[in-house]
Amino acid sequence: RADQGLRGRPKAGRRYSRCDNWGVAGRADQGLRGRPKAGRRYSRCDNWGVAGVAGPSHPVGCLAANDENGRGVKPPRRTTDITGIVLDLDGTLCVGERLIDGASEAIERMRAIGHRLAFVSNSIDGRRLYAERLQREGVAVEVEDILTATEALRHYLETSMPGATLFAIADPPLQEILSESFTFSDDPNRIDAVIAGPDRNLSFKKLNTAFQALKRGARFLATNTDPTCLTDQGEVPDAGAVIGALEGCSRRRVELVVGKPSPFMVESALAHLGCAAGEAMMVGDRLETDILMGRQAGMATVLVLTGVSRGESLASAPAQPDFVLQSICQLPGLLELLA
Repeated sequence: RADQGLRGRPKAGRRYSRCDNWGVAGRADQGLRGRPKAGRRYSRCDNWGVAGVAGPSHPVGCLAANDENGRGVKPPRRTTDITGIVLDLDGTLCVGERLIDGASEAIERMRAIGHRLAFVSNSIDGRRLYAERLQREGVAVEVEDILTATEALRHYLETSMPGATLFAIADPPLQEILSESFTFSDDPNRIDAVIAGPDRNLSFKKLNTAFQALKRGARFLATNTDPTCLTDQGEVPDAGAVIGALEGCSRRRVELVVGKPSPFMVESALAHLGCAAGEAMMVGDRLETDILMGRQAGMATVLVLTGVSRGESLASAPAQPDFVLQSICQLPGLLELLA
C-alpha cells in the first residue's frame, strides 16, 4: 500500500511506483527489511527524497533528489559499526524554538536500538539553555550531552590563553558565559583577543573597538564561520558577517574558529560519545559545516533537508554526504538498515 510502503523484497529488474514512506521494501515505522541488492536502483520516494543505490562495499549510497544526471554522492567508508551519533541542533533537530516533526520520537528510537547521542551547535547560546528548550519539547537530554561554540571556545581559552582579556562582537550569552573565567574590556590597549560571533546589535562602535585592538596585535578568534543562521523568521546574518567586516577593515584573516567544522568541536563530541570517528555518524543540515566536519574527521555523514542546504546544492558541494534524508525522522530506519 502506498501509505505503508512496499512489503517483501524488491524484485530484480522491476520498477516500483513512488510511495509515501519508502522506495524499497519495508514499513515506514519499522525501517527497511533486508538489504538492497548490489547495483540495483530503487524508486524515489517522499520521505527519503533520494534514490538509493546499493553497492558491494556499502549497504546504501544515495543520489541527490534533484540530480537529473544521476550523479551519486561518495559511498560511505564503513557504516556497519556505528555506535555514536553526533546530531546538529539548528536546522536538524529544531528550527528556532520549534522542534522538527518526529524528532523526539526519532531520538527515543535511536537510543532504544543502542546508539549514544551527542548534540552540537554553532550557536553561542549556552548548552543549559538548549537543554531546557529541548526538555520542554519532551526530548530526554542532559546538559552534558550538548556542545555549543561557546563551550568549545571557553575550553580553548582556558587551555591556551588563561587570564586573557577579551572583547567580543557577539550576542550577550557569549560574554555572560565567558565572564565566569575571563575579563572583558573595550580598551583596545588591554585586549588580548577579539572574538567574532553572531551579533544582532552590531554597531560601528563595536567594529571600531575590535579594529583598533586587532591593529595593536590582539588575536583574532571566531565562534563559527556560518554566513547565516536559520530562525523562525528565516535566515539571518551569523558570525560570518562579523568576520567579513573585521577582515575587511583590519586586512587580517581570522586565526582560529572553534565551531563546526573545526576539529575542536568534533573531538569534544567524540570524547563525550566515547568512540572513534570511524564508529560515529555526523548528521546535519549544512554541507559546508556539518558534512565537511564529518568528512574531515572520517565519520559517516547524513545530510537532512530541513535546514539550510538543499538537494540541488549537492552537485557543487566540496564535501559530499554519504546519505541524504528528508528529515531526522528517517534516521532510525537508516541505522536499522545499516546494522
